[in-house]
Amino acid sequence: MSIAPADAALPRAPDIAGLEPLRTVGSRWPMIISGLLTAAMVIGLVRELLASGLAGLNRAVPQSPWFYLAFGLLYLSPPIGDWIIFRRLWNIPFAGGMIALIKKRIANEVVFGYSGEAYFYAWARSKAKMVAAPFGAVKDVSILSAIAGNMITLAMIAVALPLGYDLLRSAGYLREVAGSALIVAGTSLPFLIFSRRVFSLSRRTLWWVFMVHCLRLVGGSVLIATAWHFALPTVALGMWLFLAAARLLVSRLPLIPNKDLLFANFAIILVGQDRTLAGLIAFTSAITLLVHIVLIALFGLYGLARRRA
Repeated sequence: MSIAPADAALPRAPDIAGLEPLRTVGSRWPMIISGLLTAAMVIGLVRELLASGLAGLNRAVPQSPWFYLAFGLLYLSPPIGDWIIFRRLWNIPFAGGMIALIKKRIANEVVFGYSGEAYFYAWARSKAKMVAAPFGAVKDVSILSAIAGNMITLAMIAVALPLGYDLLRSAGYLREVAGSALIVAGTSLPFLIFSRRVFSLSRRTLWWVFMVHCLRLVGGSVLIATAWHFALPTVALGMWLFLAAARLLVSRLPLIPNKDLLFANFAIILVGQDRTLAGLIAFTSAITLLVHIVLIALFGLYGLARRRA
């Protein structure tokens, strides 16, 4: 009778090497990256404020409090959508997670594209006890956000092109829109074809993240249309919804040289009230910048108070 090795009688421990927290106690690079990107956010906000923010805030201010309520929900919709995703993936806390995700949004808008992802990755690495390997999840969520935006953009092109064909042709943007649509579709195809090599999360989780991104984008369009409707109640909500979809479409077209001008012209042709509408669009951009500045200041004071405590 053969005798089994001594260790064969013992149950084999599961391989949890991939789940162990990373040893980042001695590494300070996440803090350095976070500090540099925070400084870049402040510089970008000051530059934007001096460039056009003050002019936008001098425009007509909406009087309805419902405008500001809808705008507040609109502002929070991207970080809330991301928080829902990372709450399921990492079980991140609400307060700390929302602060990091709001900074992620500000960095993407005022520093450069995807700098917010770099900031959030550094934040996640500094929370090693909460998540062991954040890069794969941050990468997957970012790619799916871009794919969701591209898919909704293509859907908006299919809906809006018959209605805006004459405007695009007269403005000389028809060829650019067609080329942009091909680029938008083309940039998503490699990730879909090689999804097994690109993505780290399970297929079921990927589909869930994709749906959250789609709902966030649609919800954002509804919220900005609602805010504009309360600012200019003489324009029907349905028209604002159409313009919100057009805004989302124009913002993601890569070959359009002046997206704001194209959207403003499109909106003025449909709605009229050129001076009032231009002021409303400028005010919406300016108040977004102002909220960025206020939140960065509050987060800085909060962090200073915690360090002193």
